[in-house]
Amino acid sequence: MLDYFFHKFDSNNFRLVMTILLKDEADIIEANIRTHASLGVDAFAIMDNNSTDGTREILAKLQKEFEIIIIDEVGDYNQAKWMNSLAKVAKEQLKADWVINNDADEFWIPKNGLSLKENLSFKGSVLTIQRYNMLLLDKKEFFKSTYYVKNPIFYSKDNQLSSKKISITLIKIAPKTIINPHGLIYLRGGNHKALHIANIRDYFRSGYDKIKRFRNIEVFHYPIRSYVQFEKNIKNRKRLLESGKKISMGPHYRRWVELYNRGELEDEFNRRIIFKEDDIKTLLKYDIIEYNKKINLKIRGIDG
Repeated sequence: MLDYFFHKFDSNNFRLVMTILLKDEADIIEANIRTHASLGVDAFAIMDNNSTDGTREILAKLQKEFEIIIIDEVGDYNQAKWMNSLAKVAKEQLKADWVINNDADEFWIPKNGLSLKENLSFKGSVLTIQRYNMLLLDKKEFFKSTYYVKNPIFYSKDNQLSSKKISITLIKIAPKTIINPHGLIYLRGGNHKALHIANIRDYFRSGYDKIKRFRNIEVFHYPIRSYVQFEKNIKNRKRLLESGKKISMGPHYRRWVELYNRGELEDEFNRRIIFKEDDIKTLLKYDIIEYNKKINLKIRGIDG
C-alpha cells in the first residue's frame, strides 16, 4: 500500500491498463478493445468466466494484435474478488500506472477531444467517472443509438421490484472508477468505489460519495443489446440466485429473474426496454435523455 508514496510517475512515459471481467460478450468485446486501444489504453487484463458464445475465441484473435493477458476463470461468479485480482495483475504483470476498471458493455469516452491517456497524464489515486445508460432503439443494431440518459428518474427500490411500468434503463446508475494500483486497498462492488491509501482520510471524513468527480471522461453503458443477450444474462443471474449462496445482486436483476420464471421476460423487453419514436419525443421534452452524435463516432471497430 505504501508504494504509492514511492512510486515515480512519468507523465511522458506511463502505462494505462484496462481490466475487464466478462462472460459471453461476443457481440461487443472486439469493439470495446479496439475503441479503448485507439484512445490510448496500452494493455488489457481480461478475465473470461467460462464463455460459450465465441467470446474466448475473439479474445485469442485480438491477443495477436494487442497486449492482452487472458485469465480463464471457471469458478462461481465473484465480481469483487476477481476485479481486485485483475487490478493486481495490471499492476504486477502489466506495470500499470493507471487502471480503468471496465465492463465489456461500457465505453470510456473523453469529453475534450484528447485521448484517455492524455487526460490521465498526472499522478493521482482514485478518479470517479460519471456513467450513463444508452437507450436501445433497434432490436438488432444497438450501436445505432445516440441517446443517453442524461437526467435519470429516481425510483425507490420497492417500486423497482414491484412496478411493471418502470424502465430500468432510465434509473440512476452508479459511477465507475479509474485507480492508481499503487496504494490501492480494495475495489468495492462492481468497480463503483475504491479505497486507496491516498484517499482514506477523505473516505473517513465524508464517505465514498463525496469524492469529487473527474469530469474529462464519461462512461457510456450499453446494458441491454438484444433479446438474445438479455435472456442469456438473466438465465445466468437465475442460476446464481438459485445456487444457494449469498449473492449480491441489484433489485432490477432479481425482478427480471422473476419475470423470466413467469414467462414474461420477452414482454418486458418489448414494452420497457426498446424505446420507440413517441418515447424518445417525450423523454427529450422533459430533458431526461440527450442526443449525442459523437458517441458512435468514437466507437471504433464496428464496421471494420
